[in-house]
Amino acid sequence: MHLKRVLGRWDLIALFVVAVFNLNVVPSIAANGGVTVWLWLVSLLLFFWPQGIAVIELAHRYPGEGGVYLWAKEVFGDFHGFLSGWCYWTNNMMYVPTVMLYFVGVSVFVLGPSHQSLAENKVFTVAASFILLALLVVLNIVGLGVGKWINNLGGIGTMIAAITLVGLGVIVYFRFGTTVAAADFRIPANPRFVLNSFGVICFGLVGLELASVMGDEIQDPKRTLPGAVAWGGVLSGLLYIAATLTLLIAVSKNDISVLQGIVQAVSHMADRVGVGWVVAPFALMLSLSIAGIGSAWLAGSARIPFVAGLDSYLPAWLGKVHPRYLTPYPALIVHAVISMSLVALNSIGAGVQETFQKLLSLAVVLQLVPFLYMFAALLKLALDPTARKGHYSNRVLILAGASGIVTTILGIALAFFPAQQITSLPLYEFWMFGGTAFFIGLAAFFFYVYGRRKVPQETASRI
Repeated sequence: MHLKRVLGRWDLIALFVVAVFNLNVVPSIAANGGVTVWLWLVSLLLFFWPQGIAVIELAHRYPGEGGVYLWAKEVFGDFHGFLSGWCYWTNNMMYVPTVMLYFVGVSVFVLGPSHQSLAENKVFTVAASFILLALLVVLNIVGLGVGKWINNLGGIGTMIAAITLVGLGVIVYFRFGTTVAAADFRIPANPRFVLNSFGVICFGLVGLELASVMGDEIQDPKRTLPGAVAWGGVLSGLLYIAATLTLLIAVSKNDISVLQGIVQAVSHMADRVGVGWVVAPFALMLSLSIAGIGSAWLAGSARIPFVAGLDSYLPAWLGKVHPRYLTPYPALIVHAVISMSLVALNSIGAGVQETFQKLLSLAVVLQLVPFLYMFAALLKLALDPTARKGHYSNRVLILAGASGIVTTILGIALAFFPAQQITSLPLYEFWMFGGTAFFIGLAAFFFYVYGRRKVPQETASRI
C-alpha cells in the first residue's frame, strides 16, 4: 500500500515553524541570562545553517520515506541507518512527553488564575498529558490529511503567540525601559548552567529534517522542499532570538519557570500596560502551538519504526498501515504508550519541572546522534570522487559538514552538564549516562540479534 502525498509547500513551512520554533525550550534557555543570545547566534550560524544544507542535499540524493534513517543507511550501511533512526525515534519518546507537560503548564492559564497551581499537581499533569497524547494519536491515525491541520493550527498559534509576546515586549521597553544590563550578556563566573543550555539550543534548532522523514507524503518534494526549508529556517531563527530577548526583558532570569515562563512574561507585561485580558487568549494560542508541536513530532518520528519494521530490524507489525487510513498506526500507538510510561516513571519522587528537564536533556543527546550521521554524510559525499553531483558544490558540503559535526559533538557533550532545576547531580548523571547506554545498547540488540531472525525485505517495494 502506498502512503498518500498530502503535504504541500505551505504545509511544510507551517510544519517547520511549529517543529523548529518550540517556545517550550525558550524559558529553560533564557533562565541562564543574556549570554544565551550569543549562543543562539553561534548555533544558528554553525549548526542551523549546515542543517538546512544537509537536509536539502540528502533529500535530493536519497528521496523517500525515512529521512535520517534512510540517509545514514545509504551512505554508511544498514546498522548506522538503524542506529540513526532509532536514536531519532527514542529521543522523541522523551521529547513528546516534555511537550505534553508544557501543554499542561500553559493551558491552566486559560482557566484563570485560580487554576494555575494545577500545573504542579502530578496526578492532574499525568492525566491531562495522557488525554492530549491519545487525541493526537487518533487524529494522526485518521491520516496526515487530518493530522496536518493540527500542525497548521499549531503554526498559526505559534506565530500569533510569538507576535503577541514580542509586541508586548516592545511596548514595555519603550514605556518603561529595561533592567537588563550589558553585564547580563557576559559569560558568568560559573558557566556550568549555561553550558547545558547550548545543548538545548542545538536541540531547539532541529526539525528541518522532519519533513524528509515523511518524504513519500510530500507533493513534488524536489521542487517543494528547498524553498520550504529556507522560509521555515529564517522564520524560526528570528522568532527564537526575539522570544529570548523578550523573556529576558520581561522577567528576571531567577524568576523564570521552565514550564510557565512564556505565559509569566506575557502576564507581567500585560499587567504593566493595562491589557491583562490578553493572557487567557494568549495561553489558548500557545496551547494550540504546543499541540501542533506534539502532533508534528509524534507523526514524523513514528515513520522511523514503520520503516525499520519493513526492513525487519523491528517487529514486522510496526511496518503495517491502517487498511482504511493508510497510516502507520501500530508505530503511533507504541510511541504514545512508551512516552506516557516515561512521564509516569519520571514523576515518581521528582517535581514536574525537574522531570521536564531530565527528559529534555536525555532527548537532546539522542536527538543529536542522527545529526552526526547527517553532517558526516556531507563530508563523505564531498570527498568521494565517485559520488554523483548533488544540489550543492563540494566546497559548500565540506564547510557545512565540518561546522555541523563539531557543533553537534559539542552540543551532546554539554547536555551532560546539569541545568538549574536538577536537585541531585549523581542521579542526573546516572540518568544521562545510563539512559544513553541503555537506548544505544537496545539498538544494537534489535539490529544484531532480532534482525538476524528475520529475512530483510526491500523497503521501497512495500511503501
